[in-house]
Amino acid sequence: MPTTIIGLCGSLRRGSFNRMLLRAAAETAPPGTSIEPESIRDIPLYDGDLEEEQGIPSAVQRLKDRIAEADGLLIVTPEYNHSMPGVLKNAIDWLSRPADDVLRVFGGRPVAIMGATPGPGGTALSQAAWLPIVRTLGMRPWFEGRVLISDAFTVFDADGRIADAAMSQRIRTFIEGFAAFAALQQRHVDRRVPAALSPQLNVQLPDVMASELGERVLTTIETKEAR
Repeated sequence: MPTTIIGLCGSLRRGSFNRMLLRAAAETAPPGTSIEPESIRDIPLYDGDLEEEQGIPSAVQRLKDRIAEADGLLIVTPEYNHSMPGVLKNAIDWLSRPADDVLRVFGGRPVAIMGATPGPGGTALSQAAWLPIVRTLGMRPWFEGRVLISDAFTVFDADGRIADAAMSQRIRTFIEGFAAFAALQQRHVDRRVPAALSPQLNVQLPDVMASELGERVLTTIETKEAR
């Protein structure tokens, strides 16, 4: 079964190193795996009034559906002020609305994070900053590899291609590992039981951003082979 991974770049700049990195990742995807970059450029700033008056913007709904139909999510993040880029955090805030749709879009979804920066830190702090959000959304992070590109000016050539052979191999190994992880999840069935159906978890939570999800779930994973 083919494996489809949606790639999100956390920078809007056309010449972004992270856009280059996402392209490199897509080009190194193993046979049977497709990494499909998606844009967040048309997603507006999150505004609760806009959501209440007009509903979910079409660009947001389209991306939500694309992620929900995919087998995994690849986040390629720059690092701004020792943390995540606001434009991508804003996109995730929209994608987590309404709260009762979070499970469809993110629940149990395999996710991997990589990043590039012209500075010395390799986006380590930005990648770490994403982890609480990944956990809140109920995703399944892949931790078996890391791609942290420092001094990106020296890693990419004038055409935006990886010029460093060792880094190219590291990206390939990372993508192959994450693709295998995402493919493995295809062999599992998630049974999510809303809190209302579970007496011990029957609590009332407000309908707010996904950081305070409107429902809790119990997840049982059952492999098809065991059925």
